[in-house]
Amino acid sequence: MKKWLFTVLFGSALVLGACGGGGDDGGNEEPADNGETDTEESTGDDAGGSVDTAAAEKLYQNNCASCHGGDLSGGAGPELSAIGSTYSADEIAGIITNGKDGGMPAFEGQLSEGDITTLSSWLAEKK
Repeated sequence: MKKWLFTVLFGSALVLGACGGGGDDGGNEEPADNGETDTEESTGDDAGGSVDTAAAEKLYQNNCASCHGGDLSGGAGPELSAIGSTYSADEIAGIITNGKDGGMPAFEGQLSEGDITTLSSWLAEKK
């Protein structure tokens, strides 16, 4: 019984720690992400709003996958594989920036505005 309780508590601590732990690492990686994003965003802007998929997927894996699953299938957070059919890119950006009641933390200050735009545009394409 004690082992089971310890396992549940340890697992809970891992899940809760993973959901909000992107702030410190994200700041160190930001220059590399910005360099990659700037190069590819310039082609994306010329193409009329296409999304830098590689940068968006990297942002997702580094900041969202621990709660929403590496394949958007959900976990501690809801499934996001068809989130674009429910929310627009602007609405998704608002949720990422401000959080949402029910456990979604706010990422304002942890992700740059450009990263939030890249990520929300990519998620909005998931229908």
